[in-house]
Amino acid sequence: MNTSKLASLITLTALCIAIQLAPRPPNVEFTSFITFIVGLTQGTIMGALFGAFVMFVNGFLSPWGFSGLNMPFQMVGMAIVGFSGGIYRKFTHNELKPTQFCLETAILGGFIALIYDIITNIGVGIQFILSGTPPMLAIFSALAYGAFFSAVHVSSNSIVFGVLFVPFMKILNGLKIGETSWLKKEPLYS
Repeated sequence: MNTSKLASLITLTALCIAIQLAPRPPNVEFTSFITFIVGLTQGTIMGALFGAFVMFVNGFLSPWGFSGLNMPFQMVGMAIVGFSGGIYRKFTHNELKPTQFCLETAILGGFIALIYDIITNIGVGIQFILSGTPPMLAIFSALAYGAFFSAVHVSSNSIVFGVLFVPFMKILNGLKIGETSWLKKEPLYS
């Protein structure tokens, strides 16, 4: 990893942690967007490590309190988000019009939020099981309790991905690191 990529990764980490730790409405966040972008620009492994690290820090410093036993589930969920950014880079194409691109990324952002919420709600269900609730009731209760918050998360993520993805990619394509652009010699979206 060259110095410019390392500096950009450190900057995105600081930005992501600062945004994650700022007081905000529950399940309205930019962490998954930034983690997805890191996976897209730095690769699947770096995206997964980035997501897990950010949620590790968030687990201790969140304005909503210590995440406790749910922290490993949050780390795995966000690692999947970063990993999926790298996968998306391998299968995306440049032929989409801006409107189609925004719609595609909005749907992807909502789907990513849904996967993350299912994983973390199962973590809450396991906490219920450990406190003595029967397993099926615990998992069902956790999923039912989290349904409203999941709806908020899926909706807000769809909006964030749909609105910010194309402008963010244009900015990243304009950044030159060494002799090539951030993404590849050919930009993801121009």
